Amino acid sequence: MNHTNQKINNNKEYFISEFQKHFDGIPRIFRAPGRINLIGGHTDYNEGFVLPILLNQYTTVAITPRNDYQLHVWSENMNELLTFSIKDLKPNGNWSDYIVGVAKELLDENFLLSGANVCIKSEIPIGGGLSSSAAVEVAIAKGFLSLVGNTMNKSKVARICQRAENKFVGMKSGIMDQFVIVQGKINHVLFLDCRSLEFEHISLPTDNIRFVVCNTKITHKLGASAYNKRIIECEEGVRLLQEVYPNINALRDVSLRQLTNLKNTLPNVIQRRCYHVISENERVIKSAAAIKQNQFALLGNLINESHDSLRDNYEVSCNELNIMVELARELPGVLGARLTGGGFGGCTITLVETEYVENFTQEISTKYEQKTGLIPEIYVSEPAGGAFELV
Repeated sequence: MNHTNQKINNNKEYFISEFQKHFDGIPRIFRAPGRINLIGGHTDYNEGFVLPILLNQYTTVAITPRNDYQLHVWSENMNELLTFSIKDLKPNGNWSDYIVGVAKELLDENFLLSGANVCIKSEIPIGGGLSSSAAVEVAIAKGFLSLVGNTMNKSKVARICQRAENKFVGMKSGIMDQFVIVQGKINHVLFLDCRSLEFEHISLPTDNIRFVVCNTKITHKLGASAYNKRIIECEEGVRLLQEVYPNINALRDVSLRQLTNLKNTLPNVIQRRCYHVISENERVIKSAAAIKQNQFALLGNLINESHDSLRDNYEVSCNELNIMVELARELPGVLGARLTGGGFGGCTITLVETEYVENFTQEISTKYEQKTGLIPEIYVSEPAGGAFELV
């Protein structure tokens, strides 16, 4: 399925009518986009650098208050209504944990939530590596905050949503997804230092290039042990490196020269995990400079190097992701392709010269289906802005 001319439904009356199929009242409506990480795979939880952009696909939350300390949540995607007591919020091991976790974090911050009716609908492919979970978290956080009349600092909203995912869902993810979803800017990429949270919006000349997302239709399961295992391996790398370099606190602090000096003393798997993260941080910095200088061939090379390292050193790719990337790189006008998101399935991001986009979307769909028997979804996306209230 191609989505090259996707229309964004910002019709407030539509979402009100959808909400009123399940609840009474006129809701406030909040929208949060998905994200593509252009480059910077698995650097965020290592206090490194990332370069994400936002998709023009959204999760929408419509919300009204309740006064009985009940949380009633309808998911359009899951076709399911779940009910919770605000006074006894616990993980359920399903989609609702992203909503309930944010409520729990806000309650722990002494926000006096008295209950809510919530209707959620998402255009973002679930399990596609496009941060559908963080979009839900940010949209619901803004919804809950609207009920208590609070306009929280954007960075703090991101932190609360990250904590909900870390503590309530059990995913040890970094701050990147939630942060760009609150801070992103239309037609800009966000260069983010995940340690200091200092960031820069870098303009993208979208007349010349397009970002094409290719959904392999292999759903990743980031809650699986493989993702958290990578985090543990990086922590072990830091511990071993600190025996020689006591001043480092994260892989972000280590140079490739320092790592090379200890190459023969580190376990092979740990050395490769560290090499990916350290070299990826360098690629992010080079990519930000390349965008500023309109050097998109260089950016494409860096994107290719990123995927190859994620495949070989970090080992978070899969057969279908590799096939999609390899097929893309063979097509005219393609400057670079890599997996995006946590890996283990999901989507790729391809940098394509604008004049070749139509041909690319047709060819990649046909070739991928012939190779795998799977019908991909292709999205041509112009970088969107951050989460907002629909008024």
